[in-house]
Amino acid sequence: MGRLKTLSPRIKESTGARVKVVNPSSWRSGMTSSQRGYDYKWQKAREQYLMDNPLCVYCAKQGRTTAAFVVDHIIAHRGDKVLFWNQHNWQALCKPCHNSVKQAEEAAGLVG
Repeated sequence: MGRLKTLSPRIKESTGARVKVVNPSSWRSGMTSSQRGYDYKWQKAREQYLMDNPLCVYCAKQGRTTAAFVVDHIIAHRGDKVLFWNQHNWQALCKPCHNSVKQAEEAAGLVG
């Protein structure tokens, strides 16, 4: 029986620990999550909001009951601390809705 050939990798390895996806001209470029406002105070507020609003609002619109794990800013705050902390601008979402439906809406310009 002949020797098996070793296949060469088809995907190049990343040189960094994380791939940067932030646009260099973005308001958040070069900032840590804490510098953008997602610090201990936010984590406590997020935790309380999710206890008070445990279900994904997008799933609820579709007649599904899904636990929410993300507190999303309805209108992107882009560093505006007043908008960031305005709880009327918050909504509870499940991770799949936040990472797909909401991101698609933002990319299409349907939300601020």
